[in-house]
Amino acid sequence: MTEQHTLKEKLATLRVEHRDLDDIITRLTGQYPVDQLQIQRLKKRKLLLKDLIARLESELLPDIIA
Repeated sequence: MTEQHTLKEKLATLRVEHRDLDDIITRLTGQYPVDQLQIQRLKKRKLLLKDLIARLESELLPDIIA
């Protein structure tokens, strides 16, 4: 397995986790009582995943010499 293939698999996994967190956050905000601390932690994790996704995407893009 090549490094690029491994990065693509990791990227797909992170995107799924990010999407799942979004669904969980949406569900939790609709429930009462709202656990703000838990929602805040999930949002922080979601933001971390977004940063990791962006980093992996930039690694997968070929370097363009201008």
